[in-house]
Amino acid sequence: MQIHASATELAALAAALIGAGAISGFLAGLFGIGGGAVIVPVLYQFLTYLGVDEAVRMHLSVGTSLAIIVPTSIRSFLAHKARGAVDMELLKSWLIPVPAGVVIASLVAAYVSSGQLRAIFAVFAVLIGLRLLFNRDSWRLGDTIPKGPVSWLAGGGIGFFSTLMGIGGGVLNNTFMTVFGRPIHQAVATSSGTGILISVPGVIGYIWAGWGADGLPPFSLGFVNLLGIALVIPITVFVAPYGVRVAHALSRRKLEIGFGLFLLVVAVRFAVSLM
Repeated sequence: MQIHASATELAALAAALIGAGAISGFLAGLFGIGGGAVIVPVLYQFLTYLGVDEAVRMHLSVGTSLAIIVPTSIRSFLAHKARGAVDMELLKSWLIPVPAGVVIASLVAAYVSSGQLRAIFAVFAVLIGLRLLFNRDSWRLGDTIPKGPVSWLAGGGIGFFSTLMGIGGGVLNNTFMTVFGRPIHQAVATSSGTGILISVPGVIGYIWAGWGADGLPPFSLGFVNLLGIALVIPITVFVAPYGVRVAHALSRRKLEIGFGLFLLVVAVRFAVSLM
């Protein structure tokens, strides 16, 4: 692959990746997400400047995002767990369903297009963002999270769609828990644990799905690029605990509004990229 970016452009992109790492790490702690909604578009631009084939560009962005999410989710989970905010019973019940959804999504990722991945993310972000902004108690589906097949199906769905979007599951898990009456703070804390269940098998799946694919740039293992990981991970791990502090200082409604606005902004970003 021929790299046609100048040293100045590469320096600017490296700075952008570091900035994205700081933002994504903070968001991981604040909203219980892995920051993929921030990382994916930045990585996509990074690979565009390097002249990476458009056919694998979005897949590389998503796969690399999942790899970056691994340490961020672990750091956020440990910080939230130390505060006693994580629903460990729910996480234990999802030890099989969530990774199962991830495996299926990894198989699908080898066949869907870049535009389809972005469209999936935009649709979910709009629906969930609007739900959070205009949240009403009457919108709840119940006061207790269902157990058994319903919960397993939800966990599998969260793993499946989060893997296709390159996120850590907080976007969907927060919604699932809150519509069944759980406090947003507990949902955020538990989402950090869901991120571990998604990102670890997700990375393995994207490496497998992209192994031997044409047009991959240097330092790539399948659809995971090691250069992006090296630039972003140290910053996200360092910043995540600060987001946790802010999350526990905000009211439930402020956290919902902030998360809703964040999702709508991300949806617009992806929708514009499809035009």
